[in-house]
Amino acid sequence: MAIEVKRLTVAEARAALNALAEVLHDAVEGGDSVSFMDGFDAGDARAFYESLLPELERGTRVLLAAYVDGELVGSVQLVHAWPPNSQHRADVAKLVVHRRARGRGVGRALMEQLEEEARADGKSLLILDTVAERAADRLYGRLGWIRLGTVPDYALDPDGSLCDATFFYKHL
Repeated sequence: MAIEVKRLTVAEARAALNALAEVLHDAVEGGDSVSFMDGFDAGDARAFYESLLPELERGTRVLLAAYVDGELVGSVQLVHAWPPNSQHRADVAKLVVHRRARGRGVGRALMEQLEEEARADGKSLLILDTVAERAADRLYGRLGWIRLGTVPDYALDPDGSLCDATFFYKHL
């Protein structure tokens, strides 16, 4: 299975809004804690990605999409830090892979490309958080990210139950 990961321009992101929304909606519907709660629908997901377009335009956010056989099956974001004393770092946000494409290396491919994009953008430090003890948590460890620690009851899963978050960093 060939996975193509692409950095989306504003125009490409606008054209892919429905596909991006489908992947995010599937993740939330599947119980992934990625900021949204039960009742989150495809329209909400599309509105979320539409809200990112100005940041893509300004270059303060990068949106990567993963394709398998021409179908968008995952995405991840690189959010540049805004303070003048933090221009060397960025946050990783919203790694989502459609449930039908999981377990095939899509998340790994997205993260590897994200690191390349971060280096190209002059970043030397990346930071992220993820739900503890789930697939993404294990993926980051396998990719060489350093585990800082876990904060209990950090966020809510879509069903409203509390979940712990593990924080990671990686020097590039």
